[in-house]
Amino acid sequence: METKDYLQSYYQNYDEENRLLTHHGRVEFLTTMRYIEKYLRPGMRILEIGAATGRYSHTLARKGYQVDAVELLEHNIELFHQNTAPAEPVTITQGNATDLSAFPDNTYDITLLLGPMYHLFTEEEKLKALSEAIRVTKPGGVIFAAYCMADPTVLTYGFIRGEIHNIMEKCMVDPTTFKAFSHPWDIFELHRKEDIDTLRSHFSVTQLHFVASDGYANHMRSTLDAMDDQTFALYLNYHFATCERPDMIGLSHHTLDIFRKD
Repeated sequence: METKDYLQSYYQNYDEENRLLTHHGRVEFLTTMRYIEKYLRPGMRILEIGAATGRYSHTLARKGYQVDAVELLEHNIELFHQNTAPAEPVTITQGNATDLSAFPDNTYDITLLLGPMYHLFTEEEKLKALSEAIRVTKPGGVIFAAYCMADPTVLTYGFIRGEIHNIMEKCMVDPTTFKAFSHPWDIFELHRKEDIDTLRSHFSVTQLHFVASDGYANHMRSTLDAMDDQTFALYLNYHFATCERPDMIGLSHHTLDIFRKD
C-alpha cells in the first residue's frame, strides 16, 4: 500500500471534523487560530496545504479572507465541499504537499501546513513540503507548520495504554533514548523539537514562535471535556499563558512552528 492508501483508510473511519469541537480538541484549534490572527491583516491571501475537511479554511474564509486549499484525499475534499457556504471565498484543489507546482511563487501572505508534516516519513519529503510552502509564500509572509510529538505518544500510547513492550519489540522506540520511529502504516510521524529545528535550519526563515498547540490537553481529555464553560475558559487562559514556555512544549501532542520567510 502507498501512504495515500493508509491515510484514506484512516480518515474514512475517523471523525476529524468533530474532534476539534470537543473541549480537548478545541484547545489545539483555538490556539492555532489565536496565533494565525496575530498576523492577519485585511486583504491577505491564505493558502492551506493539507486542509482536511476545511475547519481552518472555512473559518478564515468566513472572516472575509481569500483562502485557497490543497487536500490529498478525495474523502476529505468531499466533506470540504459539503461544508462550504454559498459565496464563501474559498477554493480547494486536490494535490500533494510535496508538489505545489500548480501554485506560483511568492503569492500568499500566510501559508498553513497544519497536517502534512504528520504524515511525511522521510527527510526528503519533509524538506520538500517545507520548501514548497516557503516558495509559494511572499517574502515577509508567515508559515505555520504543525507536528506530532514523540514523547507524549510514548507516554500515553506506550505506558498509559500498556503498549510499551509491544512497540519496543517492533523497534518503534529506541531502548536507550526512547526516540520513536514511525512508518507509513503507523499513519503519524513523530518528532522531537530538535528534529523540527533541524528541518527549519535548511531554509532562509526567521522563527517567530514555537507553540505547544494543545499543551497538556490530550493527557487530561476526560477532565477537560467534563469542565463547565467557566472552568474551561480559565484553563484556556492558563494554556495561552504557558504554551510557549520551553518546559511545557515537550509534553504537547501537537506543536506549531511559526516562521517568517526572509
